[in-house]
Amino acid sequence: MLLGRPWGGCDPGRCALLLVLSLLLDALGLVLLLLGIFAPLGYWDFLVYTGSLTLAFSLLFWTIWYTLNIELPLEKLDL
Repeated sequence: MLLGRPWGGCDPGRCALLLVLSLLLDALGLVLLLLGIFAPLGYWDFLVYTGSLTLAFSLLFWTIWYTLNIELPLEKLDL
């Protein structure tokens, strides 16, 4: 048990669409980056730069997903 849940229990949070989008962008960016590094292509620089920018852009979705999943009780807010 991990934090009161059995092993294998996965909760993507409230914004599963953002999670899936960030995972897809991570996978796409990694594939493009590695393809640009290791494949003997004439346009390797385009793949490296596009993969790097895609990975950087996915950080935006990771940050939004994490921020929207923060749970704070109303008593903790000083309203």
